[in-house]
Parts: sequence; C-alpha cells; structure tokens
Amino acid sequence: MALVNRVSGFSSCSVSSHFGKAKTFGLNPICSLNCTSSSSSSSSSSSSSSSSPFTEKHSVERYQRDSWVYNTQVEDASSWNLPFDSNSVRENDIALQLPELKKMLGVLREKRESGGCDGGGGSCGPGNVYLVGTGPGDPELLTLKAVRVIQSAHLLLYDRLVSNDVLEFVGPDARLLYVGKTAGYHSRTQEEIHELLLSFAEAGATVVRLKGGDPLVFGRGGEEMDFLQKQGIQVKVIPGITAASGIAAELGIPLTHRGIANSVRFLTGHSRKGGTDPLFVAENAADPDSTLVVYMGLSTLPSLALKLMHHGLPSNTPAVAVERGTTPQQRLVFAELKDLADEISSAELVSPTLIVIGKVVALSPFWPHSSIEASLLVEAK
Repeated sequence: MALVNRVSGFSSCSVSSHFGKAKTFGLNPICSLNCTSSSSSSSSSSSSSSSSPFTEKHSVERYQRDSWVYNTQVEDASSWNLPFDSNSVRENDIALQLPELKKMLGVLREKRESGGCDGGGGSCGPGNVYLVGTGPGDPELLTLKAVRVIQSAHLLLYDRLVSNDVLEFVGPDARLLYVGKTAGYHSRTQEEIHELLLSFAEAGATVVRLKGGDPLVFGRGGEEMDFLQKQGIQVKVIPGITAASGIAAELGIPLTHRGIANSVRFLTGHSRKGGTDPLFVAENAADPDSTLVVYMGLSTLPSLALKLMHHGLPSNTPAVAVERGTTPQQRLVFAELKDLADEISSAELVSPTLIVIGKVVALSPFWPHSSIEASLLVEAK
C-alpha cells in the first residue's frame, strides 16, 4: 500500500497595465497581474486591483483554500506572514501537511475496515480516481460531467491553472490540496502526486485530479493514468476544452480553414533543464499551410521563432500570444512572427500564455492589420 510519508508539501509579483503598443489588446479591460503577500504589501498599492484568475503558488488564496491540511483556520488572511521563495518552503509545506493527510487517510481506512462504505458488513474495493479537465479558465466551458464529479469528490488535487471560478463548484465537505507546478517551483513532484492519488484511492476515497485544459494534452494525465492502472486503480478521464480550442474560439480564429490551413500542430515550448531553447522543432512544423499552437512557450519563443523562419516559415506569418485566455484578465498581443517575441516582451505578458502561429490568425476579427489582407487570404484559397 502506498505510504503518505512520501507526500510533499509565499512571493510577490506585479505587472503594470500596458497599452503602449497598438497590437496589444485586452478583450476585457482588465490587463494586469497583482498577487500580493506580506513581503510585497508596501508595493501593492501601485498594482492594479485585478488579481490572477488562477492559484498562484504562494498566494493567500491557496493557503485559505487548503487550510484544513495545515490544521489552521484562516480568519484574517491579510495578517498572514507568507515567506519568501526559498528551497525550504516546499519542505516546510510537507512537514505541516503530513499530519492532517495521515489523519484523513486513517478515517477513510477505518471506515473501510468497518464496512461503512456500503452500509453493510462486506468488504470495500478501492475508490475511483477521476482525471478532470477544467478548460482554459472560463467556468462556463466546463462539461456537465466535470461539474458533477467535482461536486461529489472527497479529495481534489488541483493544479495552478485550475481557475478560482472553477473551484467554486467544489462541494462544502470536500478537501482541496494544491499540487501545482511553476517554473522553478514544484509544490509536489510528479512521483509524489502519484503516491497521493494511490494512497487515497486505496483507502476508498473518490479522488479528483483537476487539471487546466484537457488532462491528456500536455497535462501528464497519461503518466498518472498509467501509474494508477498498474496498481489496480480504476481511472476515469473527463476531457476538458484544451487551451488551443478555447482560446482560438474566443478570438474567432479557426485552427483549420479550407484552403488556408489543412492541419494543426500542438507543440510544447518547454526547454531542457530550464534553458531558452525549445525541446524540438521538426522541419515540418514550419509548414505555412498548417497552424502551430505553442503551449508554455514564453521563454523559448525567441529561439523557436528563429528556428521556424530558418526552416522556411515566412517572417510575416500572422501570430498572436494570449495571456490567461478566456478569463476576465485576458490580454492579447498580435504581431507578425518576426516581431512577436519583442512585442510580448514590451507588453510584459506572463504565464500562462498560449501562442498561435499561422495564416488563420489573420482571420480573427481582432487582427489589427488591414482587413483587406484577411479578405485576400480567404479569396486566395
């Protein structure tokens, strides 16, 4: 049986509004990030009142939501002393959370042993694990099945990109546990997430693993499913609208369009070991008749753009970068491929940002260049 003793476990940031570039858009007039802690309260007055729609790694909201596991009732969040980022933060979280996690496991196991799971004296099988995609952020994009499962869960392990609005659907008696990852900070390793899912499923709990977008599109859902199935745990996947589909629809961009784009390719912008070079760019990713969607590509975009142009993608290919797509805090940067990295830097876009590259971008009603250009593109198909 999996053991919880492998289970593992605040910072400031502000980005000012930026409207200086004609190509920078906010479909909703909220366009800055403001997450504060005690270490940044002195500078928070200069930040916009708009907060992140997602769970930032050391936000007060995260610790309020997960207060049960710290055995702490949060009454006045503004008085919390949230620590600076350091190597010890994760280890401190592990130590603080472990007693309550073990206590919850003990209650579940005692219930199983007493036959309390079905009201009789028979034995109980393991619980179920649901991998649930929550879409790009807008709670109205959730599926009905996702809402039903979220409301019935005992324990929900949620990622950073599960929006705060989506978490409002969680039942009042459920327990939430943040297992999000950001560059340079993983609140849980992937292996520790596996062990959490296994431990609570073996104890008979209904465990929901909440992931932004779709769990099987750059969500590592396949790894979690494979691990659990090998341990005899049933895993059910509830798909979500992946960011590419949700954000493209929001902007009126058809990912494929007859005569313009006959295919679409999803690419991770992640680098090896935190570098600035994308993992891999095949020559056929530079196909001018295809649409390229780059997830998690802010840091590697300059190198990626150069590689794409080197392989033959025209430098004037339309492109857009979308920060926090489908949420009220959404911001956009439209540009030609050769200028996109500089425009993103000027606009100070932050993660999560999705990048769409291809001629179909010019079909968006928000494309800032000549509308004649888009008309000619369609007529030429």
